[in-house]
Amino acid sequence: MIIAVSALIAGLVLVVWSADRFVEGAAQTARYFKMPPLLIGMVIVGFGTSAPEMLVSAMASLQGSSGIALGNAYGSNIANIGLILGLTAIINPIMVHSAVLRRELPILTFVTVISIVLVIDRELSSIDAIILIVLFFGLMGWSIFQSMRRKDDSFAQSIDEETGNRTLPVQKAVFWLVIGLILLIASSRIFVYGAVELARIFGISEMIIGLTIVAVGTSVPELASSIIAARKGEHDIALGNVLGSNLFNTLAVVGIAGMIRRVPVPVETLIRDMPVMAGLTVSLFIIGYGFRGKQGRINRFEGILLLVLYFGYTGFLIRAAMQIRP
Repeated sequence: MIIAVSALIAGLVLVVWSADRFVEGAAQTARYFKMPPLLIGMVIVGFGTSAPEMLVSAMASLQGSSGIALGNAYGSNIANIGLILGLTAIINPIMVHSAVLRRELPILTFVTVISIVLVIDRELSSIDAIILIVLFFGLMGWSIFQSMRRKDDSFAQSIDEETGNRTLPVQKAVFWLVIGLILLIASSRIFVYGAVELARIFGISEMIIGLTIVAVGTSVPELASSIIAARKGEHDIALGNVLGSNLFNTLAVVGIAGMIRRVPVPVETLIRDMPVMAGLTVSLFIIGYGFRGKQGRINRFEGILLLVLYFGYTGFLIRAAMQIRP
């Protein structure tokens, strides 16, 4: 018990810290090589904030813990919208300035629907995983091409200011890029070990552990960066973190886990977790997109509503876990 909890806590701390070092090193290295700020924001920062989910799910799949692999990805998406955007909007209502982000809202909704259709047969096969990966690279390439044509986009300006405020020598940036990635892999293994052991000790399904403890733990980078961005009034970065992370989770994280090993999808996931994820995504599209020329906005009341929905869902999971515990 003590070893499992220690591994979970130590693994989480190392995952979050190493992911931050990795993003810092990658962003500064990319800036040194004159990569456009919008590309840094969408690819490097987006990948970096999703690196914990990606590595944890990959390690869980390698170890045969498919419940944690899948629960981590879908649970992170639910936490990103319900918990992170809810808290962020309460701190400072989120205005959707960026045309890039407004375009990604319907894309995320479409991707969520596709991901549900692929596993409706209660299995994530290698073919399903390849479809998700191909779709991921296709959308990323298209988004980058379209975004690079908008030189004055507010998201690009926000990213440029953020990376410009922190400069590292190129040698130090590359050092943290490499060390951060190595530590991410090692700490992910530790974290997954702790989660699997806790599930075994308490007799709780790995899926519920993945949807709750693991999902919230791997979403800490998005939580921290979104709250900091909201307090600074950088709305586009706050929302961009969540949209980018959810796209990575739904396509790349689930896709990589499925390519490593066939992932069975429990019926509870289809009738409980995926509808919640889809519902929150559609609500975010309706709230944040804006219609009839109006700017999208997530206000404090809507933030409170997102939080209530998230904690209600989490409470339902905890109750379900207590009922099935031997």
